[in-house]
Amino acid sequence: MVAWHYYPPLFSVAPMMEWTDHHYRTLARLISKHAWLYTEMLAAETIVYQKDNLDRFLAFSPEQHPIVLQIGGNNLEHLAKATELANPYQYDEINFNCGCPSPKVAGHGCFGVRLMLNPEFVGEAMSVIAAKTSSPVTVKCRIGVDDHDSYNELCDFIYKVSSLSPTRHFIIHSRKALLNGISPADNRKIPPLRYEYYFALLRDFPELTFSINGGINSVSEVKSAISQGAHGVMLGRAAYNKPWHTLARVDSDIYGAPISNITRRQILKEYQAYGDSVIGMYGKKPTLRDLVKPLFGLFHSEPGNGIWKRKADAALHSCTTMKSFLEETLDAIPDSVLDSTVATDPSDFTNENIFANVGARLPPPYDDSREEEVVSA
Repeated sequence: MVAWHYYPPLFSVAPMMEWTDHHYRTLARLISKHAWLYTEMLAAETIVYQKDNLDRFLAFSPEQHPIVLQIGGNNLEHLAKATELANPYQYDEINFNCGCPSPKVAGHGCFGVRLMLNPEFVGEAMSVIAAKTSSPVTVKCRIGVDDHDSYNELCDFIYKVSSLSPTRHFIIHSRKALLNGISPADNRKIPPLRYEYYFALLRDFPELTFSINGGINSVSEVKSAISQGAHGVMLGRAAYNKPWHTLARVDSDIYGAPISNITRRQILKEYQAYGDSVIGMYGKKPTLRDLVKPLFGLFHSEPGNGIWKRKADAALHSCTTMKSFLEETLDAIPDSVLDSTVATDPSDFTNENIFANVGARLPPPYDDSREEEVVSA
């Protein structure tokens, strides 16, 4: 399968370490048929060194298409080899991580968001990756790093990478990253959102495609971004913490598909079959706890959610199958919740239009004349 079989990535779920694993993606695909799903970031070295155990890291069910593999690294040979090893799995895109601010990543040499300080290397890396795959290649980045946070510096990065490689799609997290030791969680909160940078990129690079990420928490905000001209929108925590209220509306509200009458009871029946088929597949992994983890947001803000979570915590100490776990816990959730179809997200009524007046805040147009030498490099 290749990406052109699917709708474009108007809506995608961000790659999140220890969150967007195979189990979460299985649940997400049961809820939305058209959302683009990303793997967790996989280090190129992990893929290369685990070449005899690749299914554990790279395998996914065909239903998860369209799906994007995100890789990270700073070694061209490893990036090339990792891409080559991933080819048989037929990912729809390969995405390169230039945005992760985690000290485990960014602090490990020039890796993750630190790569934004070396766009020439990123361009070379993207060319190496593209040479080893027939899938499109994309970059996920921030709008800046530490004091390198001007709009022109962001444009320099985009210009150089796109000039030196086949990269034509960038996913822009609309905050800069701070590498002064603050946590990844604080890096998602402390640096201010600069949506005007994103929308200025649409103006200054009309030949490229950009998806916007950061601070977007509902399908209504996704629709607002698209109405302002966004090519695509990526959600992170909101899609994980309240998958029903976000993903269940994507197909109809974003892609124009008929409204689904699927219920959470039906989704759990299918997820139960999946869970019991894979539990312990790799020795002791995945555990029941691994499989239950993505379910903890399924009843977000619903009656019975608190009681269900307490019962779930207790059940994980005694249950050994997904079937027994659900039998032990689901009586905490009213039938009216289990059997209800898609409802409006409560946050739709609390959030203002976060893109209001963004057009009035755009920075001056980018002047790429001083970068012309990149094209001939």
